[in-house]
Amino acid sequence: MAKIAWVTDSTAFLNDELKNHPDLYQIPMTIIMDGKEFTDGVDLTPEELYARLKTLDTAPKTSQPSIGAFRDLYEKLQENYDVIIAVLVSSKLSGTVSSSEQASQLVDIPVYSVDSKILSYPLTRMMLKGMEWAESGLEVEEINNNLEMLRDTGETYVLIGSLEQLHRSGRMSGVQFFLGSMLNVKPIISVHDGELSVKEKARSEKKAKDKIVQLLRSAHEKKPLKEVFILYGLHPEEADSWKEELEEEFPNIQFGCYSLGATIGVHAGEHTLGISWLNGLD
Repeated sequence: MAKIAWVTDSTAFLNDELKNHPDLYQIPMTIIMDGKEFTDGVDLTPEELYARLKTLDTAPKTSQPSIGAFRDLYEKLQENYDVIIAVLVSSKLSGTVSSSEQASQLVDIPVYSVDSKILSYPLTRMMLKGMEWAESGLEVEEINNNLEMLRDTGETYVLIGSLEQLHRSGRMSGVQFFLGSMLNVKPIISVHDGELSVKEKARSEKKAKDKIVQLLRSAHEKKPLKEVFILYGLHPEEADSWKEELEEEFPNIQFGCYSLGATIGVHAGEHTLGISWLNGLD
């Protein structure tokens, strides 16, 4: 059985157990605020990020890990592993997958760069499922193919905490921002095929959440779901409150709450709240 090194980026949610996993390696993004660079998860926590966002003179930016950073990591890993599977943030939201693919041409170990077409905990859950397949004895090629099939079953719906931040970061057009802010519209942002789009619009956050619950209900009726992920910016109490409501209606689904992290917070804002699931997850 091939010894696999698992690699992801800092948009993935890692709890303490995963951070200490002997075969999992996380490569950080860079966050640039007023000309100063911070390494996501190393010298900038989400709490520090959101505090700084309120006082910035210019819009913050994020930067993907460099080809060199991936190459350096892969060169170290080839000493102890047979193959690398890198499960990374959507290529339509970041150039991270491209950096990994280019770095893979510079090392002597096979690297599978998986475009998750998503971010945060759904990305993490995909990787955990890949680890399960590896432990069950599946070949690396089959694991890679399964991961690509699983990612295409995902659904993600988000209420952005700050349309202004999303607009300033270049992730939302001026027209969409204008409509959302001036008409008090609460857009439901979906992540479809790896990119953001407006799924529906509602007149209030409550109505927007009701629409998202309808989408969850519809998916659950088509194929019963076992796990659903609630994603939040800075305020876990908002996610916990929604979790309690959802557990009442869907007692057979396991709900978990997961922080979006600093890199995503730059674009989405501290009051962001979302929900995600993988229809193909057994």
